Amino acid sequence: MRTNRILAAITIIALIGILAYGLVLAYTPKPQVLQGQIEAREYNISSKVPGRVEQVLVRRGDRVNQGDLLYAIYSPELQAKLMQAEGGRDAAKAMQQEADNGARKQQILASREQWLKAQAASKLANITFDRIEVLFNEGVLARQKRDEAFTQWQAAKYTEQAALAMYQMADEGARDETKAAAAGNARMAEGAVNEVNAILADSQMRSPKTAEVSEVLLQAGELAPSGFPVVSLIDMSDAWAVFQLREDQLKHVKKGQTLLLTIPALERDVEFTVSHIAVMGDFATWRATESGHDFDMRTFQVELRPNEEIADLRVGMSILFAL
Repeated sequence: MRTNRILAAITIIALIGILAYGLVLAYTPKPQVLQGQIEAREYNISSKVPGRVEQVLVRRGDRVNQGDLLYAIYSPELQAKLMQAEGGRDAAKAMQQEADNGARKQQILASREQWLKAQAASKLANITFDRIEVLFNEGVLARQKRDEAFTQWQAAKYTEQAALAMYQMADEGARDETKAAAAGNARMAEGAVNEVNAILADSQMRSPKTAEVSEVLLQAGELAPSGFPVVSLIDMSDAWAVFQLREDQLKHVKKGQTLLLTIPALERDVEFTVSHIAVMGDFATWRATESGHDFDMRTFQVELRPNEEIADLRVGMSILFAL
């Protein structure tokens, strides 16, 4: 009998303990687990040059380094524009060189000979006038002859002065203003060539970052419009976690706060730091369904950056946060 009483007492105590534990579990609030996902920086590589894709050197999943050639676009129209620009540059440089060099030696020599010829004719006209002047004073010749000789002398003298000016102009070369204009035209033509070369360089698209190829949208032989992304890259070294929280849950996170998050795919707990909190659009508004809530709660997007590099992390992986 005594043994039965002891067993009964133990049984009652055990039942009371189980009931108490159940009541504790029932009234203890369970932690709310929020699910987010991993995102990373993505680069869409496009070209300003419209044309046909000449070659694509990468595939999905390839690892590329900064500066590696991804794809090339061939544009015959751009090659023609480059030829035109180079022709204009060569012509402008030739005009500048002509202005800087001045007249040719033969032109200067010819101008000098014309001046010497005019000078000799002026001297002869002067001597002739002096002789006729003597004869006129002696009354041998009429005034008409004297005036004609004087006029011929003056004309020869002016012709000499004009020939001298032409010789000096040829010897001095082009004016400073003409040289400056020729230099400006040459620089303008050189700028046109540089512009076309810059566009041509943009037809050879290289990786701006060390990243992984996530998508190849066009292949060799297909036409690529201007600005159309041919290759997409994803940089996992610039990854973050994204959660959507109702505004009544924002009290659990603060910017700069460090949180321990769980990545189920990697079976790891990793520390993240809250880097950004921003309200989402009206489409993400969460309407209250509990009695007593007479307003709509907005949804906020929270971004968190990992405090360490995470191996094998991929975009789209789920990440858990227990409030």
